[in-house]
Amino acid sequence: MPSREVVEAFAKRLEDGDFVGAIEQFYAPDAATYENNAAPTVGREKLVAEERGVLAATKEVKAVRIGPSLIEGDHVATRWVFSFTNAEGVTRTLDEIAWQSWRGNVIIEERFYYDPKQLGR
Repeated sequence: MPSREVVEAFAKRLEDGDFVGAIEQFYAPDAATYENNAAPTVGREKLVAEERGVLAATKEVKAVRIGPSLIEGDHVATRWVFSFTNAEGVTRTLDEIAWQSWRGNVIIEERFYYDPKQLGR
């Protein structure tokens, strides 16, 4: 079960824009993430590589947490708003819920729930 301090440290890494560092520090080596109901991405190294790809394809990414993260045992739920700005200066916003399962102080599974139509606006 993660402590409030660990969850807050994870959220701060995202809010500070250190997305790769957050994965490296807070995800288990065998962690899996799911985008809505898509097949999982498995393994911290693969998650880091995919995150680097997203960051390379954008000019800027910002993360804003909406409200507190909710912690119940090994589960954490957080509402995020991400803004992705491309090289042309166009910004797309994604409002999502991240549902995490933790083992101690590392994330073992994370599911992102959002309306994919947001990315087309």
